[in-house]
Amino acid sequence: MTPEPGPLAVLPVADPLFVDAVRAAGGAVAPLSASTRGIVWLDNAGGDSLGEVLAAHPDVNWVQLPWAGVDSFAEVLRQHDRPGRIWTSAKGAYARPVAEHALTLLLGVLRLLPTRIRADSWGAKGGASLYGRRVLVVGAGGIARELLRLLRPFEVDVTIVRRTAAPVPGATTTVTVDRLDEVLPAADVVVLAAPLTEATSGLLDAARLAHMKPGAYVVNVARGGLLDTGALLAALDAGHLSGAGLDVTDPEPLPTGHPLWRHERVVMTPHTADTPEMTRPLLAERVRDNVRAYLSGGGFTGVVDPRQGY
Repeated sequence: MTPEPGPLAVLPVADPLFVDAVRAAGGAVAPLSASTRGIVWLDNAGGDSLGEVLAAHPDVNWVQLPWAGVDSFAEVLRQHDRPGRIWTSAKGAYARPVAEHALTLLLGVLRLLPTRIRADSWGAKGGASLYGRRVLVVGAGGIARELLRLLRPFEVDVTIVRRTAAPVPGATTTVTVDRLDEVLPAADVVVLAAPLTEATSGLLDAARLAHMKPGAYVVNVARGGLLDTGALLAALDAGHLSGAGLDVTDPEPLPTGHPLWRHERVVMTPHTADTPEMTRPLLAERVRDNVRAYLSGGGFTGVVDPRQGY
């Protein structure tokens, strides 16, 4: 069903960048009222507030969410989905900076940068190359596809794990999630780039980490809940895994003093794969595209399926 267009509200604060994006696409921005038909929501932590707005304004037929992942809005999606209401997110919009960060983390752990950055003497030589490695990527969205493009010069063999076995351009092999345990032991590197849902929570647990090839590496730029933090630490301490690159953790933020912060096998960043400086113009572009789709009767980018959670 195509939503009937009407005035749009930019909430919870009418940020000028996004007000201008709506207007540039031909949309009408107005304060929230009974006539509001679309919402551009900019507060990632404001799920409860968004729910209150939707409960009070049932005629809203389109909601644009601010991030690629919508796990923080899971309850709102469950409670306030209804026939004719379209939800869109920023999925795919931030693919380039996040994929770039994933590659940065991976090269950092391969080249032993945690040790070398802290060193105060010449020390022993060490490190590994990415060229020719077997890389397993969990997820097939924008981040995964951009990472495939960035990995191409390294002549890696890439296996994609996703919901369907439909081939992904640039990947050598594509398998469904139920075959993860089958392909995991062959991977030199595992990159997590999947949404956090009930089905993917704890995906890499102690059993699966133990199932990985000795000496393998893990990179997580998706959500901390995909990876068991305690099990990862144990696998690193035991020497079963050679390293981990983490932009997200569980819990998040990771407590001050947690052993992973100073671990010689870990490169960690505080969920900065896509900073506001990077994401704001990209989200504004997504808003412009989706306002045009809203006004023209369809063709939205980043449509969310509330039942799937992404």
